Amino acid sequence: MKKLSIFTDGLIKENPVLVQYLGMCSALAITISLNNALGMGVTVILVLLISNIVISLLRKVIPDEIRIPVFIVVIATLVKCAELLLAAYTPSLSTALGVFIPLIVVNCIILGRAEAFASKNSVGASILDALGMGLGYTAALTVMSVLRQFLSTGTINLLNPFTNDLIFEFGVSEGFAAKYAITIFKEPVGAFLMLALIAAFVTWLKSRGKEKK
Repeated sequence: MKKLSIFTDGLIKENPVLVQYLGMCSALAITISLNNALGMGVTVILVLLISNIVISLLRKVIPDEIRIPVFIVVIATLVKCAELLLAAYTPSLSTALGVFIPLIVVNCIILGRAEAFASKNSVGASILDALGMGLGYTAALTVMSVLRQFLSTGTINLLNPFTNDLIFEFGVSEGFAAKYAITIFKEPVGAFLMLALIAAFVTWLKSRGKEKK
């Protein structure tokens, strides 16, 4: 049960974006489309997973005095590898995410989990923690992007990042979208507004659950 809670905490109870309010830069900047959200989410999951594994394996040999610089070097190396792979195989996604790929190095979620969890726990537990936090981050970005994209354009679509072929599309009629689309959600202020609404809803659900208990 303890292992299950390690995984589920990041998804729901301690969601890094909607509960801990970490990784805000990318959550606010790139959630204008589902493609961007999923691309950033998968990248963060991979970097978080591998960094947690490496740091957990080395936790007993890294001196406490230099542990933060070591964590940053490990994370920066992984982020650079991810950046080069995205540029080579998914150039359109790499361009869309832009500067927010190298900024993963200073993402509070990754460095925070390295310091708070991976450096103190086994590899197995660190893997579960990374998957839970990474999927929680990705889920939050996905919800934000779907709502922002649909409310501002009336459509939701997903493209193959390798070929740019359309995988999925859903939308209302062009006339309906033109009449009722809320274009503010395309703008930066729309990102703040959407995050606030979703976070408030999550907080309400948590408080309601506590009242029932």
